[in-house]
Amino acid sequence: MTDSCLSGLRVIDASRVLAGPYCAQILGDQGAEVIKIESPDGDETRHFGPVVTEGGAAYFQALNRNKRGIVLDMGRPEALEVFWELLAGADVLIENFKASTLRSWGIEKPAQITSRFPHLVHCRITGFGDDGPLGGVPGYDAAVQAISGLMSVNGEATGGPVRMGVPIVDLATGMQAAIAVLSALRERDRSGRGQMCDLALYDCAIAIAHPHLPNYLWSGKEPARTGNSHPNITPYDAFDTATCQIYIAVGNDRQFATLCARLDSPALATDPRFRGNVDRIAHREELKAELNELLRKHDGHELADRLQLAGVPAAPILGIAEVAKDAHALHRDMVIDRDDYHGSGFPIKFSRTPSRLRMRPPKHGEHTREVLRQTGFDSSRIQALDESGAFGRAR
Repeated sequence: MTDSCLSGLRVIDASRVLAGPYCAQILGDQGAEVIKIESPDGDETRHFGPVVTEGGAAYFQALNRNKRGIVLDMGRPEALEVFWELLAGADVLIENFKASTLRSWGIEKPAQITSRFPHLVHCRITGFGDDGPLGGVPGYDAAVQAISGLMSVNGEATGGPVRMGVPIVDLATGMQAAIAVLSALRERDRSGRGQMCDLALYDCAIAIAHPHLPNYLWSGKEPARTGNSHPNITPYDAFDTATCQIYIAVGNDRQFATLCARLDSPALATDPRFRGNVDRIAHREELKAELNELLRKHDGHELADRLQLAGVPAAPILGIAEVAKDAHALHRDMVIDRDDYHGSGFPIKFSRTPSRLRMRPPKHGEHTREVLRQTGFDSSRIQALDESGAFGRAR
């Protein structure tokens, strides 16, 4: 097997919950050596049920493959010293510690970590950053969805704001963090110096408030909730058919004309009310009524297939159980279903250095002794650390 893209990179994942662990997993999937540090209580997502196995909850396992796991009680000076020694040999640190925790370790400002370890790329993930009016305030995905405006544009026009069904802020932050780490590593190749990457959930949420924030900045008008429809394009919406709901995502006039032709109503495309996207936006409800009448005559799955082949983006609205068994998802290896691991596949497909499942998610503290031995700790020191309570309990 050819080396993976990030083989030889050593990452210390001292983060917990979602954004940080997801970032570290992305790096691990591409071959980085990732060491996950947990407290004696463990990452709380190990218990985010309802599905909890010996290896932890499905939630935890989805974010922590391709890592080795150790336990350090960093409230103890002996364990904190181990942490600093691990950083001395690492390329990347990912963490989401509270600023007060860092201060208790003698780190008045997070940037001091890269002053101490000039080679290190330090990826710091917080809710709102460490300064400003909300600096230091903890952030969880749903609360940040609320305060960033994302929730305000999600939901039906006649209803209230709705939390998005996936933790979009945490996931987007994890992706941005991975980009930040790789960018800083590339810059380190030129300068020889690491740096701190400051990632806030709040910033990342505002960054993906598209197209609603740009629409507001250009128009001065507060965006309205539009349910399944798109605020800038139509028809871009969910529709009922004779058999199921489908989503039709028309992005231009050519696709609209093709849709009308496939629905045996080509004249609809030349109707002055619907000729261009601006016209269709102005007559959105009339168009939806016309399409609903036509679509009720069709089998949704069959029609979606025909539209896709004709170049019109359309798809049946599937449930997760259907997706897990979908022929294309399986063809793209986007479902991993093994005895020791179940999760989503690898979305990045490299031609020479493929992503792969090298390690299942670690059990709590599974690799503590192994990692310390490989870092240069001898057996007597490891035993002394264990007896001191640095690992929380004997390992």
